[in-house]
Amino acid sequence: MPLFEVETTSHIMIACVDGDSAARAFAEENYPGEEVLRVTHRPRDAWVISKRLLGIEGGIDPCTKARECLANARGDKLHAVRLYMQQTGTDLDEARKVIESNMSLGW
Repeated sequence: MPLFEVETTSHIMIACVDGDSAARAFAEENYPGEEVLRVTHRPRDAWVISKRLLGIEGGIDPCTKARECLANARGDKLHAVRLYMQQTGTDLDEARKVIESNMSLGW
């Protein structure tokens, strides 16, 4: 099954679905209050996130606190960043890096 990248007003999702309409349905089912902005068929069967592009250098271990924030935010990155900032007292840039790096590790 091909991969589709679906961008909504607040999220970017990767869905393994049969086609464009199924990708839109996936987004509408999981995030009903959001407008689908873009649906793109991924040319390969993998999704790659560059750690260097995110500003992550060297080896990192999954962060339990970041993963708890992602779970409590139900995968909403912006909400998870806010929760992480509240719970740890870190600044916005550091919280973003921690949350994004944990998402790239397969949250």
